[in-house]
Amino acid sequence: MSPFEVRRGASPVILGLPHTGTDLPPEIAARLNDEGLRLRDTDWHIERLYDGLLPEATIVRATFHRYVVDANRDPDGVSLYPGQNTTSLVPETDFDDQPIWRDGKGPTPRDIAERLAAYHAPYHAALAAEIDRVKAMHGTAILYDCHSIRSVVPFLFEGTLPDLNVGTAGGTTCDPRVEAATIQACRAARGYTSVLDGRFKGGWTTRHYGRPASGVHAIQMEIAQSAYLASEAPPFAYDGAKAERLRAVLGPLLATLEALAPDLAAAAPAHSFEGPAR
Repeated sequence: MSPFEVRRGASPVILGLPHTGTDLPPEIAARLNDEGLRLRDTDWHIERLYDGLLPEATIVRATFHRYVVDANRDPDGVSLYPGQNTTSLVPETDFDDQPIWRDGKGPTPRDIAERLAAYHAPYHAALAAEIDRVKAMHGTAILYDCHSIRSVVPFLFEGTLPDLNVGTAGGTTCDPRVEAATIQACRAARGYTSVLDGRFKGGWTTRHYGRPASGVHAIQMEIAQSAYLASEAPPFAYDGAKAERLRAVLGPLLATLEALAPDLAAAAPAHSFEGPAR
């Protein structure tokens, strides 16, 4: 099975979905313990939550689970949040700091290198190609990286996470108009809490691709799963009523970002996106 899926559209907006995949190669599944096999750290049903909200958006989705290799981590293994608890490129533990591998079956350096080549690199090659294609069409590209997480995860953060967490790495990954439109839509959404560059400031994807001076704008949306799931415990069931209420916020937000593209393109250079140097 391909490590990624791409649905091409004509919009300047690209939706990245690095953590909705649940595919596990048999040889990797056999090494996970019972806790790991629960796959609790999946961004459950995010692809369903966003489905159809912006019909012409391009979608790039990783099909493999983050326990295979995390598509939103620096391939060099550099921590996104130095000094804070987090999980690694190939996680040793879950978000509750519980081991996910059978004794003696954790990932080796060779495993990590092989998984980078087989999963992480192809996903990002596909994403970079779509950014290049979309920027060539519109003169700009807006990468909106879609995420979710349980609202209470003491190992990662204190208290309860806001419903809508916008990340722009301190305003460095997108034009101020993209940031402002996103957080304003979140703050105007009745019944939802929100924060800009709180605990989640944008993962590696957002920071790696976001180059507003080159016409590529990236933003991360981390949604608390309590905002659209029936429960944040297995089976992590989708709550249709909750989800439709949230979709009524997310759809207009994406449309607003799409409408910003002509103004963003006017200030963007004409060359194609080749990815930032690492």
